Amino acid sequence: MYRLFTFLLTIVISISTKAAIIDTVSIYSAAMRKSAKCVVIIPEADRPEEGWPVVYLLHGYSGDATNWITKVPVIAQYADDFKVMIVCPDGDYSSWYIDSPVDSTMRYATYIGREVPHYIDGTYPTLAQKEGRAITGLSMGGHGGLYLGLKYSDMFSACGSMSGGVDLFCCTNRFDVDKRIGDTTVASFQKYSVASIVEKLDPANAPRIIFDCGTEDFFYDINAKLHQKMVSLKIPHEYIERPGKHDWEYWGNALQYQLLFFTNHFKQQLASIN
Repeated sequence: MYRLFTFLLTIVISISTKAAIIDTVSIYSAAMRKSAKCVVIIPEADRPEEGWPVVYLLHGYSGDATNWITKVPVIAQYADDFKVMIVCPDGDYSSWYIDSPVDSTMRYATYIGREVPHYIDGTYPTLAQKEGRAITGLSMGGHGGLYLGLKYSDMFSACGSMSGGVDLFCCTNRFDVDKRIGDTTVASFQKYSVASIVEKLDPANAPRIIFDCGTEDFFYDINAKLHQKMVSLKIPHEYIERPGKHDWEYWGNALQYQLLFFTNHFKQQLASIN
């Protein structure tokens, strides 16, 4: 099955030879009263009549909006191959993609979950409804992809994570998590941690979910535990683990599989609403 999937993926990414258009825009946040950069990758392929579906792709801790296009420049080709817009917003150095209860300049859940999609839909020819939106990311952005996808299920119909810090308890006194949450009680960590949020998720109304992690990754254990928890809660999802570390080689490879997953999801969503 894995060889067949890889073969099909190779066919998909070899179809197009066009190069996507790359925009860098500044998007204002009313919630934070500041602007942040965002990289927008627009396919040069023929646009679908209903508009482009969009995959929001989040960076990790200490990163910025340019990380994905700089570290994995082939994503410009992926936008054409998979016929999706790819939007890479800036989540600050260590926002963890939450609305910080102690810092009003760190409301990145509202910014990326609401404000950025509204800007993108108002500026580009997108499929401007949740059936045409997915969100994922790496490491801190992996947590953000699942956290925002579950929090704003009215905005995103699918979400994912690559090597995600999906349980914030693993990051106590690390990566500025304590600084963002402020109150370091168990209840506060649970409020913002994907590993706890899924316990309240209604399986029948959950978005489509995919997440993966390398077996040599320092976040591997928490991802494997999240998978087991979701199995026990009967939450539908796709989980992949394979050899790999917490690095760009792994994420560049993982992205192809997630884009194929989201592309198939978008097709199913369109078929159901047409």
